[in-house]
Amino acid sequence: MRVTVIVNTGAGTVQAGGIDAESLRGMFQDARIEAGIEADIRFVPGDQVDEIAREAVSSGVDAVVAGGGDGTIRAVAARLAGGPIPLAVLPVGTLNHFARDLGIPLDLPEAVKLIAKGIASGTVRSLDVGEVNGEIFVNNSVLGFYPPVVKVRDRERDEKQRGKWMATLSAALKVLPHHPPLRIRIRIGGRELVSETLFVFIGNNEYEMGAFTYGARSRFDSGNLYLYIAKIRGRLGLLGLLLLSLFRDVKGTSRIDCLSAPELEIAMSQRSVPVYLDGEVTVLETPLRYRTRVRDLRVILPG
Repeated sequence: MRVTVIVNTGAGTVQAGGIDAESLRGMFQDARIEAGIEADIRFVPGDQVDEIAREAVSSGVDAVVAGGGDGTIRAVAARLAGGPIPLAVLPVGTLNHFARDLGIPLDLPEAVKLIAKGIASGTVRSLDVGEVNGEIFVNNSVLGFYPPVVKVRDRERDEKQRGKWMATLSAALKVLPHHPPLRIRIRIGGRELVSETLFVFIGNNEYEMGAFTYGARSRFDSGNLYLYIAKIRGRLGLLGLLLLSLFRDVKGTSRIDCLSAPELEIAMSQRSVPVYLDGEVTVLETPLRYRTRVRDLRVILPG
C-alpha cells in the first residue's frame, strides 16, 4: 500500500520540535511492518502542499496523509474531493479542529497506527465538504470582523514572534474598534434575508456555538450547510454574545439567526471581500455562492 505523507513545516507541532522527518519515518516504519504501508514522507513549506498533493494524486497512491493544521487539511482535501483516494489526517497543527471533530487521537504514534489500520482494512467514510466560489472548506467559512483579525494575527506572529492566542487578542483589539458592520443579502431555501452584522458563520454540517464547545460537530454527512448570523452591530453586542456563550449554546438564543440548506448565496455591495476558510483568509469576488458537496471526500476514520 503506497501512501504519500505531506507534512507542513509551518505546523505548530513541527515548529515546536514535537515532530521531525526521522521520528515520523520511524512511526510509519512500524506501521509498514504491521500493515504493509510504504510511506513517502515529505516535509514541505505550506505553499508547496498543494503541489505535492497534486503529484500524489497523479501517481495513483492508495492514500494521502495530511500533516498540519486545518489549512493544510483543506489544501489536500481540495485535491482529493470527488476522487477515489482517501484522506488521512495527522494532527500536528495548533488547534486541529477537523481531527478533533473526527475523533482522531492527537497522540502521533496512535494517529499513525490508526491511519495504517484504516488503509489496510478499508475503514473509510465519505464526508461532506463545503464549497464557496470554487474554494473547498472542510470546517467552516466566516465573514465579517474575523477575517481581518486573522490577517493581522498572522502578521503579528511573523513580525513579533507572538503565540497564536496572544496575537489573536492583540489583533482583535486593533481591528474591532474600526470594523463596520457587514451589510448582506442572503438567498437560502427559497427565502431572501437582509442583515447587518459583524459576524457570519457558515459551517460544513451543524456546529455547537458555545464557548467551551465551539467548533464541535457530531455529524459530517447531513448534506447541509449551516448558516449562523450574529444579530449584533457593535462591539458591546459582540462582548455580550461572547459572555452569553460561556453559559449556553448561543445558536438557540435570540442573538443568533440559524438556517440550514444545501446551498445559499450571500450578496453585498463590495466587489470582493476577505473570507476565512479553515484557518486561512482568501479574497473572493461577490456574490458568494456556497454549496455542499455531499459525501464527496473519502476520509480514513477511527473504527
